Amino acid sequence: MYTLIILKLERQNGIAAQTLRTALLKAEKSHPGIAHDLILGIIRRAELDLDMNESVLRLQGAASDYDGIEYRSARPEDAFQELNRKSTSLKRILSRIPDEITDRKTFLETIKEIASAIKKLLDAVNEVTAFIRGSAGKQALDQRKREFVKYSKRFSNTLKEFFKEGQANAVFVSALYLIHQTNMIMLTVKDKCE
Repeated sequence: MYTLIILKLERQNGIAAQTLRTALLKAEKSHPGIAHDLILGIIRRAELDLDMNESVLRLQGAASDYDGIEYRSARPEDAFQELNRKSTSLKRILSRIPDEITDRKTFLETIKEIASAIKKLLDAVNEVTAFIRGSAGKQALDQRKREFVKYSKRFSNTLKEFFKEGQANAVFVSALYLIHQTNMIMLTVKDKCE
């Protein structure tokens, strides 16, 4: 979410951008959600009328282009590169939700794409599992996979509720959780395989 801002800062002052990136990553790792809280605080302070969940979800489409730093695996094997592609693809599809949620026909097609992307991501994770040495690493990735599946089911249930209740924000939040779980899988793969 803050990656685009840091990329702009890099053009002006590369050292400051790297220092900021390192500090934010360290803070987020120690206190997950702090970057979100920081941005919410800035929005409140500026008294902006902005739907944070919708905005962050929209940004994920552009942010996934820059996942190289935090979430992409650097391993050259096809299985890792496929996982990178599937992760980015799912995030891009999810980022379209705010633009398509009001057009029922388009949104239903997007939901089908999301379901397919989820399955493809899980298949890619299974392929990468073969590269992990030791049972502890495999268990860690398996746990991340279970969490991802749990949030995928929650997303599905949220969609059912949306078609009954019409609460778009709940769909945005659920999609953001799914993106977070995707990122956690990628971080686990990087930690256990690189």
